[in-house]
Amino acid sequence: MNGELQVWELIREASLLVQFVMALLVAASVASWMVIFRKRQMLARAESRSRKFEEKFWSGADLNKLYDSVAGGREAREGLEAVFEAGFREFTRQREERRLDPDAMTNGAQRAMRVTLTREMDRLEHRLSFLATVGSVSPYVGLFGTVWGIMNSFRGLAGSQQATIAMVAPGISEALIATAMGLFAAIPAVVAFNKFSNQVERLEIRYDNFKEEFASILHRQARKLQEQG
Repeated sequence: MNGELQVWELIREASLLVQFVMALLVAASVASWMVIFRKRQMLARAESRSRKFEEKFWSGADLNKLYDSVAGGREAREGLEAVFEAGFREFTRQREERRLDPDAMTNGAQRAMRVTLTREMDRLEHRLSFLATVGSVSPYVGLFGTVWGIMNSFRGLAGSQQATIAMVAPGISEALIATAMGLFAAIPAVVAFNKFSNQVERLEIRYDNFKEEFASILHRQARKLQEQG
């Protein structure tokens, strides 16, 4: 308890610039934790919904019925559902216009899925750059506060006839708090950024593989339509 009081006293007695640095680091830490919790929920939901949709898709369900259930669902389409909906919608549009060239139909569906996939990846990667920035910049911001605090401590010795460690210890201690706060803000942000980046990369591979496999299925269907037509 006494140690906690001493820390608060050191922060309160620090120079205005060092206090500003500390406040900036606290704000960055709070903001990064908010991003971490939201991104964790988003990626967990994306993985869960992708797994469930793949189970439905590869269970042999009729594509028209699956499309109707996806397009008519109450929840917003995300991930594989959005990619599937975009590709099958474009494929259906070309089929209704009697464009029976298999390559043209498949290429159109692939373009639609590619656009949707890009949009989905932008959504999943949103705010990851903020975590990277906090993780890389916070230690240097804390170090700046530390250097400034130590400079003030030694500047105070200029008019002293006898310098002792007791005279500079409080100033150095309050300065080092800024470094500690910088690391406190940076470490969780770096860990979360690496973890989330890996999850996003795996989801991107998953989405891209589905896009290619679904395009092959649509190409086979287009060939059957051409033979029937």
